[in-house]
Amino acid sequence: MEASVGEAGKTKFQIDLRRYLREDGEDEGLIHLICEIAEASKYIVNSIRTGDLGVAGTSNLYGEQQLALDVLSDRILRKRLAKSGVVSNIVSEETNDIIFVAPHRTGNYSVAYDPLDGSSLVDVNLAVGTIVSIYKGSDLMLPGKKQVAALYILYGPRTTLVYTTGKGVHEFGMNQLMEYTLLRRNIRMESKASIYAPGGLRSLYTPGTDKFVRQLEADGVKLRYSGGLVPDINQILMKGKGIFFYPHLRNASEGKLRLLFELNPMAFLIEQAGGAASNGRQRILDMVPQKFDDRSPFFCGCHEDVERAEAFIREEE
Repeated sequence: MEASVGEAGKTKFQIDLRRYLREDGEDEGLIHLICEIAEASKYIVNSIRTGDLGVAGTSNLYGEQQLALDVLSDRILRKRLAKSGVVSNIVSEETNDIIFVAPHRTGNYSVAYDPLDGSSLVDVNLAVGTIVSIYKGSDLMLPGKKQVAALYILYGPRTTLVYTTGKGVHEFGMNQLMEYTLLRRNIRMESKASIYAPGGLRSLYTPGTDKFVRQLEADGVKLRYSGGLVPDINQILMKGKGIFFYPHLRNASEGKLRLLFELNPMAFLIEQAGGAASNGRQRILDMVPQKFDDRSPFFCGCHEDVERAEAFIREEE
């Protein structure tokens, strides 16, 4: 790798995404797929900046009202994936069914994605993101440990792409020419958190989760929560010392977040950075999805804190 790396893994000069993937020895088909997703994000960025913030008049597979930006982002990404030549099947959080592209073609990849997670935050100018999970072959109903790649793209003050192919976690930033260049490679998490980002209404937390939060507060761990999954995961990953959780609640035993579209890719990234991801009782990446809309509680970040959350849940519940 020609780019040298300075303090905190930051590069001293630019190397683009395609070149980095190629020099890292990735399969050409996977390189092409990741770069196609990166290209699609450029159009999503433009849509966020200039697009309609209103309601589309339709619902997704969860019965949630879709915003115009959700529908447009989904269309942009789906079209790019379908025409990539390396995709077998696609499933989006915004659609009801699997999209068969070339299911019998060998050597292809299948993709599950959330085109614009946190889209309801756009109208108040908060950060949102795209989340992508990639599997080899045509089967998407596999445990997350079978992923060959996962990534998210954060649309914030800067647009950044963070990915893993099982060889560590690397961050790329969109420059003035709308090209992704390397910012940090081999991002690592510490063992204990100094910040936490909690989802869900605290009055509905179960005893184990509530005790865990009180312990975090007693230890001086600071609350840092934006309400968006991508910016909150990005914060704990880039800071290297945090924990995010959206737990099981008294009125929602499975939590809110979706295993296929959100938890599996984020868990893969966090684990590749040296962290851990659990549903409070089991490793997220060992869970086998039964249907596209499976949900699960989620605790991810510094491994000692995830283990402590599991211990409180075992003791109290």
